[in-house]
Amino acid sequence: MKPIKSRERRVASIYDASAYEPYDPEGKSERGTSFIKLNSDTQRDVGFYIYRMEPGARSTPHRHGGAEEFLIVEGELIDNDGTVYKAGDVVWLAGGTEHTSHTETGCIIAVYAEAAEQSPVDNKELSEGSD
Repeated sequence: MKPIKSRERRVASIYDASAYEPYDPEGKSERGTSFIKLNSDTQRDVGFYIYRMEPGARSTPHRHGGAEEFLIVEGELIDNDGTVYKAGDVVWLAGGTEHTSHTETGCIIAVYAEAAEQSPVDNKELSEGSD
């Protein structure tokens, strides 16, 4: 077996603040969110990445283009329908699911998304917490 070359491996610590980059670099739709994505060959919100939210941060309302699975590594996340996810929770959301989330405590989330996020069909439904 041949050794792994340095260009074939990327390593980052979820506890190293310098490893994160802003999720929304212009801060137009999200503030206080950042991520680590080691595979630069895929879109920002496709595949595996670490998503970090500072206390009080809120995600942009969005619709999942495919299924999304995530693990709350640290902190708590609250969905627009009031569901609270805590450290250790593993969550699956079906493709087409629309939501927005926020955190009061801050959180670190390990995410796997099958496809890119899209704009929600109806923002009014998200604000009312519909299923």
